[in-house]
Formats: sequence, structure tokens, C-alpha cells
Amino acid sequence: MDNQALQRDFDRDGYIGLPQFWSPLEMAELQNNLQRFIETVLPTLPPERVFYEDKARPESLKQIQQLYEYDDYFHKLMFDSPFQAVAEAVLKGPVVAKNMQYFNKAPGHNQPTPPHQDGYYFNLDPCEAVTLWFALDEVDEENGCVRYARGSHRGGLLPHGRTQTLGFSQGLLDRGPCEDPETMVACLAQPGDLLAHHALTIHWADGNQSAIRDRRALGFIYYSAAAREDRVRHEAYQQELADSLTRAGKL
Repeated sequence: MDNQALQRDFDRDGYIGLPQFWSPLEMAELQNNLQRFIETVLPTLPPERVFYEDKARPESLKQIQQLYEYDDYFHKLMFDSPFQAVAEAVLKGPVVAKNMQYFNKAPGHNQPTPPHQDGYYFNLDPCEAVTLWFALDEVDEENGCVRYARGSHRGGLLPHGRTQTLGFSQGLLDRGPCEDPETMVACLAQPGDLLAHHALTIHWADGNQSAIRDRRALGFIYYSAAAREDRVRHEAYQQELADSLTRAGKL
């Protein structure tokens, strides 16, 4: 891994793509462990760690939070791992591991992910953090690939407002950066491909329009060790989100 090249591209574009980051053998092991986690560990998790499109339908599982807290295999993926090495490379120094999430857009669940900046949720000063998005399925425009506004991380944190999308209660108010063909990038991915984006990079995804294909991914969040978190604001937001999801019957 050429760290200088990663840093150059990340600084310029606000994101990088690393095709075939994980080998087919490693992916098979990951898929087996994920299935084991869902079957045996998921039923033991606190309800605020698991989101469904419809809580009455287990097949509508959408998100799992903090996988590494509950399983040794996923703990090893989070800490002192190739994923952490990428985070340290693009942020140019030590990082603090904050979250590992499972995401799915199941077939027939066509709700898009609104344009947003992860930094809005993080409440960091300075806003130096990276999200790694790791594809578990083939992802294309039909089933909701990630889209970036190239270079948008240089514009700072922009105003957000409430949305109706599960797990993304705040979205960008001005969609202008998402509609510029000069900067808009659709990132197609194969299982084992890795994307990494800055906390200020504007990104979004369409819904899953496929009738048969999932769109699963793991998300890793690392903060720069130099960043300071406003824990009061962050915890207040998390509690507000959990309360709203509970009222909606999705938690």
C-alpha cells in the first residue's frame, strides 16, 4: 500500500477506492462469520444496536451497530488491522476506532440515502475522521452504489436538516453539490472492494431498485486522535435518534 499516493488522492478528492482490498478467501471467512453473528449473536444485542425497516420482519434487517463490541472476529477487523492501517494512512497519524456497522438495502427496500456529511453526526473539532465502506455484495447503480461529490470535503461543514430516512435523520439542505456532473462520482464495487471518505465529503446513494439483489456493506469509522468530540451533543443526538426510531417501531 503506497501511503503517499493514498494521502494525495484522499486530500485531493475527499475519497479513495481500493479494489480487491480483501481476497476471495478472506471474503468467504467474513461472510461465514457475519452469518454466524446474525444467527447467534444478534438476538442477544441491546435493541438500540439493531435497526429494521420493519421490526416485525426479521428479513428487513438494515443496520447493526458496534459489531466489534460483541464478537472477537469483528474486534480483530477493527483494531490493528488492514482497515485501521488505511485510516491511519489517509488521516496521517494515530486514530481512534469509533464504530463498525453492518448495512443492508434489501431487495424491494427502495429508500435512498440522503446526501450528507458524516461529520455532522460526529461533532468533532477539528472535523478529522474517515469512514471506510466495505462492499459485501456486487454494488452498482441498480442496487444503490455510493456516490460522492468529489472535492466537497474542502467546503467545510454545511447546513443539514431532518430527513425521514432510517439511520440518517439529518441530510444536506442544499443539493447543489450533488448535481454537478463535473464532480459527481458513482462508485461501483465488487465484494472485497473498499471505499474511504473524509468526514466532510458529501455522499449519498439511491435506493435498491433490484427485485432480487441485496446491497450489504460494513462501515468502519475512525477519528483522528487529534480530534476532540463534543460528547454531550453526540450523546444527545444518539438518544434523540433512538427515541424517534422506537416510536416508529424500527428499533
